[in-house]
Amino acid sequence: MTIKAAFKVQRVRFTLDVNFELPAQGVTALFGPSGCGKTTLLRAMAGLERSSGHFWLGEQCWQDHTLFVPTHKRRLGYVFQEASLFAHLSVQRNLEYGWRRLPYALRRDDKEQIIDWLGLTPLLAQGAADLSGGQRQRVAIGRALLSSPELLLLDEPLSALDGKAKREILPLLEHLSAQAKVPIFYVTHAPEEVERLADRVLLMDQGKIKHNDSLQRALARPNSLLYRDNEVAGIISGQLQTCLPDGRVPFAFGGEQHRAEQHSAVKHGAAGLIWLAGHDGVATGAARLRILASDVSIALAPVTGISIVNQLPAFVMSITDIGEGRMLLRLALAGGEQIPAQLSAYSVAQLDLKVGSGCYALIKAAALLM
Repeated sequence: MTIKAAFKVQRVRFTLDVNFELPAQGVTALFGPSGCGKTTLLRAMAGLERSSGHFWLGEQCWQDHTLFVPTHKRRLGYVFQEASLFAHLSVQRNLEYGWRRLPYALRRDDKEQIIDWLGLTPLLAQGAADLSGGQRQRVAIGRALLSSPELLLLDEPLSALDGKAKREILPLLEHLSAQAKVPIFYVTHAPEEVERLADRVLLMDQGKIKHNDSLQRALARPNSLLYRDNEVAGIISGQLQTCLPDGRVPFAFGGEQHRAEQHSAVKHGAAGLIWLAGHDGVATGAARLRILASDVSIALAPVTGISIVNQLPAFVMSITDIGEGRMLLRLALAGGEQIPAQLSAYSVAQLDLKVGSGCYALIKAAALLM
């Protein structure tokens, strides 16, 4: 199933003019600077912004040149920056507001599980006006889920929260796609939220979509808007495994889990493994690693007598001159995962690296995105 959309919204000093198509699954981040049109696009998708164009969710048409389905008839959930709860109602009544208005056939049969997953069971009798910011946002997310949406729209749900509340909500957002079982569009201008949550990225600027990419491709672009403090990074998704007695934690990626010594070459569909340290006690399961290009070195063969234990077979997908004698390389690892490496132009020449060259990526450090 795919989502096909085109919107044009004309204002006095701003024009939103977008056209995109993408899979109707996972989390799509709308990313760009303030004022670039992210929220306007989300509102157009919700039917809150009248515009020309079209919007198809799979086989459902919500808008074209002859049809405009009003917001209240679109099965979607919308979570705003500020949780818009009914202050005079209890947490339970807020959660059930949309759920009670659904036909019985459309009501989710996992209402109690959703409420428990969000940690709201102890708060059900409490008034919405007495909640903290993080609690209010959890109620807003729960209410959106219980409306049985076919599309979930989140407009910077963390921007109004303090650091503690953000840390409370982020782990929930990581698993929200699986809980919702619907595509999610997530508006943010925070690169760290994109790295941690997104499967795809719509990079926006001045009312237009500059790129429609997977997260990996969005990060692989030279001078990407996603770079934090000019630090080029790559994200690897995988499975965090049980900490070994010696303190090492295996992180498997790219396919079925194999023993480390089995990875003698980069093969399509093969698995890879990265060893981490200092993560004893962290929950096992799905996780993401953030790897800085400056923390990746390259060798033409495995290196002995060195403290770097992560030496992964790879091949060079692209080489980009980023100025000041520096080159940015995009490396493919096992199973198709990609990471960047920043080398001097001298080193690239000395190693005779070209597109398609086989090599080993020596990873000095990898940050676990919790």
